[in-house]
Amino acid sequence: MDKIIWLLLLVLGILLLAVYRRYYPVGRIRCIQSADVPKHLIKVDLRDYNEVSQDGLKGTLNIPLAYLKRHVFLIPRQSLHVIAKDSVEKNLGIRWLRRYGYNVQSYSLAVCRCQERSHTKKWSTIKKSKTA
Repeated sequence: MDKIIWLLLLVLGILLLAVYRRYYPVGRIRCIQSADVPKHLIKVDLRDYNEVSQDGLKGTLNIPLAYLKRHVFLIPRQSLHVIAKDSVEKNLGIRWLRRYGYNVQSYSLAVCRCQERSHTKKWSTIKKSKTA
């Protein structure tokens, strides 16, 4: 009986770790628009190739998240700006880049809500109508 409890605790711990890595927000990283990225930051786009071709952002290094581990050596050792499709992709990508020793300064999402934030860095509570 004691072994079953330890096994269940181990499985629960692994599950919690996986949920944490995917969904818990990465701290100390600013959300800024892709157009407002300072020139000294290297833009690393973690979205798939077909999603990037629709936006056409110039001057970005496109390495999809699935290929990041294989092609991380292509990224210069400078401060980075990460562009991701959603928050899960952003969290996983930034954690991978930090693990490899990169300094990620900021990020932006494909559907970004940066402009909805107030000056206190809290989410705006104003709901915008999709029809208006």
